[in-house]
Amino acid sequence: MKTFEIHIKIDATTILKANLSIPDAPQALVIFAHGSGSSRLSIRNRHVAEFFNTAHIATLLTDLLTDEEDQRFETRFNIPMLTSRLVKVTNYIIQFNEFRDLSVGYFGASTGAASALQAASELDGLISAVVSRGGRPDLIVDCLSKVEAPTLFIVGSLDPEIVDMNQMAFQELTCDKELKIMEGAGHLFEENGCMDQLARWALDWFTKHLILNYKPSLIL
Repeated sequence: MKTFEIHIKIDATTILKANLSIPDAPQALVIFAHGSGSSRLSIRNRHVAEFFNTAHIATLLTDLLTDEEDQRFETRFNIPMLTSRLVKVTNYIIQFNEFRDLSVGYFGASTGAASALQAASELDGLISAVVSRGGRPDLIVDCLSKVEAPTLFIVGSLDPEIVDMNQMAFQELTCDKELKIMEGAGHLFEENGCMDQLARWALDWFTKHLILNYKPSLIL
């Protein structure tokens, strides 16, 4: 497997850092959108990404804020800005030769899930699946009916406020969808075995909606 730290130029003054992992013979690409206060170095998301890599899914763990921006509350919850950056990151990475024939998915956590869902609604079918971990879809409720990508919500039973938010938002989705509530898990899924179970659920979802749609390039 090849791993890289890459820098993605958003505009004249903004460069975002991302960690890219490409397994041998990749069959899909999943882009991670982190929640507020987290980053591409998140231990939890890196653990999930490793599950995907073993199944020949390439992963991009990207920051959507610079270090300075991440210190400010107003930018952490600026969903339109986060969405715009995720769209730019996506359009950048899919130009890599390794990914041009692959299906693309989003894995979003907390506010990152909101930006992932909104970006999926704006990218006109480019995103083939979305997984939300402890997400805040309530922040983009007006966009949810526009999401066409099959979407999986995963929340912990010990996080009742987020459970309620996800259950209400789930009703607004008109795409292929599923809501899983993990018993005994809190907001960060730090309880014993919970993160592994979450990773298996997410991998099953992406395998169904990304890898089975894999179209290898024709050899001429």
